[in-house]
Amino acid sequence: MTRKPLLLLALGTIAGQAAEPIAIGSRRELFVDHHLIDRLDGVRLQLHRPQAREIVFKFDQPWEGVYCGYETVLTDGDTYRFYYRGMPEAKHDFDTEVTCLAESKDGIHWTRPTLSNYLVHGAKENNVVLARSRGCHNLSPFIDRNPACPPEHRYKAMGGTGAPGLLAFSSPDGLRWTQMQEEPVITKGAFDSQNNAFWSVSENQYVCYFRIFRDHKRWIARATSQDFLHWSEPVDLELNGQPREHLYTNQIAPYFRAPHLYLGMPTRYFPGRRVVTEEEARKIGTPQEWNYVNDCTDIQFISTRGGPGLARTFMEAFIRPGADLRNWTSRASYAARGIVQTGARELSFYVKHHSGYKSIHLRRYTIRPDGFVSVSAPYAGGELVTKPFTFSGKSLLLNFASSAAGGIKVELQTPNGHAIEGFSVGACTEIIGDRIEHLVRWKNSSDLSPLNGKPIRVRIIMKDANLFSFRFAE
Repeated sequence: MTRKPLLLLALGTIAGQAAEPIAIGSRRELFVDHHLIDRLDGVRLQLHRPQAREIVFKFDQPWEGVYCGYETVLTDGDTYRFYYRGMPEAKHDFDTEVTCLAESKDGIHWTRPTLSNYLVHGAKENNVVLARSRGCHNLSPFIDRNPACPPEHRYKAMGGTGAPGLLAFSSPDGLRWTQMQEEPVITKGAFDSQNNAFWSVSENQYVCYFRIFRDHKRWIARATSQDFLHWSEPVDLELNGQPREHLYTNQIAPYFRAPHLYLGMPTRYFPGRRVVTEEEARKIGTPQEWNYVNDCTDIQFISTRGGPGLARTFMEAFIRPGADLRNWTSRASYAARGIVQTGARELSFYVKHHSGYKSIHLRRYTIRPDGFVSVSAPYAGGELVTKPFTFSGKSLLLNFASSAAGGIKVELQTPNGHAIEGFSVGACTEIIGDRIEHLVRWKNSSDLSPLNGKPIRVRIIMKDANLFSFRFAE
């Protein structure tokens, strides 16, 4: 494999310069940001767009309708759950908005359980889990992973829009919801889209990412809490000099394969950016409410590791509207909160399309595990060198794909850039194929136990290959 001289990126540090090692333990690391990257030469970070799959759900019940929205998908044991707002008319009130539930055993085929919790549209045979509550506008449930969480509050959610603020809800089973207190728990924000809270394993506290307005832009702030009822002062997320754009939703939540990484798929909103002509709008039946024809949206990919920092590594869209004109009008496409595993080599997430149209539906999208971003090498080859870090474990596992002509080799280095004896690139067995977890081997050993807790760098030589993630394991 060709070995090229290493060029220094502006974001890197000079080899041999002192740097405080990053402690990664045995956690899985993805390349969604530059957190671990010191230098790149001949390789680049590549955003991988997901594959559009089948329509899995149509919002066609009387209490659902053309303005359904703010979806959440999660798993509870072997059951997939899908929460969403039912809203058949273009108005926000207690009698119009409800929170609904659908369930699945495979993430593809969904049914509405008959819950009989509320009388809605003259009948109790429905799948409504919350009604006649301000929280129904945008209830965003999650399963509380806090080890101290009482069973009767195992499910939690934020809901509500505008003044006086966000309300806290809980449920023992995700089917019967109650408001935890009369007063709002977060009051400084706009809140008029999905507001996503969760228990952070890495931060050991509750975190909520919610909607604000800054400089006339829809933006994101965050607050933290130890008990879900008393929250810190909000802090705006910062982009390190990138321009703010309207992010209508954020959908930030821990990535289940690497919970210290919070991934989001916000809808990026362009008010006044019109694509559909008047004639096309009449032909496709564009709704007249809220000037739907005058705006357009797409979906971005963002990440954060906690705190005020937000990584928007790619300005390009993660999901484009495509050829369907009904996805080119205002608020037409929103990603649901939640990424779930639906196969050994498949993650699924979901996007609501055709908002405002009678054909409104939920479509499934798929991507390989960790497959959002890769370090991508061309046929000419290139390499990546990490910042110094410490780890725990005895083996190194890669999630990668290569062509038949390409491949990967790995070298472990001292913090000042010297190959560690026995773990040089020359001693590494070339890695070829397409695997979600592949053990890296060197001629003498793959056992890295003697290096546990010691600062190292990793140098990865690549040709016509993609590296999605790595982790150290026992």
